[in-house]
Amino acid sequence: MKIKILYEDLNILAIDKPSGVLVHPDLYSKEKTIFDFFLKKYPKLEIVHRLDRETSGVMLLAKNSKAHEFLKRQFMSREVKKVYHAIVSGSMKNDRGVINKPIGRSPRDFRRYLSGRGARGEMREAITEYRVSKRLKNFTYLEVRPKTGRTHQIRVHMKYLNHPIVGDSLYNPKGSVPKGISRMVLHAKSIEFKDLKGKTVKVESKLPKEFAKVLK
Repeated sequence: MKIKILYEDLNILAIDKPSGVLVHPDLYSKEKTIFDFFLKKYPKLEIVHRLDRETSGVMLLAKNSKAHEFLKRQFMSREVKKVYHAIVSGSMKNDRGVINKPIGRSPRDFRRYLSGRGARGEMREAITEYRVSKRLKNFTYLEVRPKTGRTHQIRVHMKYLNHPIVGDSLYNPKGSVPKGISRMVLHAKSIEFKDLKGKTVKVESKLPKEFAKVLK
């Protein structure tokens, strides 16, 4: 497995995460993860945030605990600016919008989260902005900017709008998929943050080839 480094300084690493790779080891899998891949070269490596297994794109890693705490504070104070690209099922009514809907647990499936009626457990604030970039036949191409960082946030909010992400086996298992797509169509396009010297850094990831083919 080859993983591209998009940005690097003495404290921070930004990588181009491939789809289909776990970020961190879990109890159920023994496969090599992003953490495993970089740990040998960076023995003090710490995970700052996560991308779901099927999500691709820009991801930040801290090379030491000082950088980890520094970046964590930026995420918690919502200073980090993230932009995702996604293709969702159906034709969205509005060209842009803001989803301000708390996220809780699904009562039927422990793997899933839920917004709206039926959600259980602690309801956590979740805000997602979206803008239509292109309308396709039976699908909509979006630019999405999550303002909070809840687990599965974009996937849950798109499901809440009845426009779940294409190829999402958890929230859109029976949805149609454009020709040439064999994964969830969600990509972390860019991330903007401050380095330890206070300088603003913006890192971008190229759109995956299979996305580009659909958008032609």
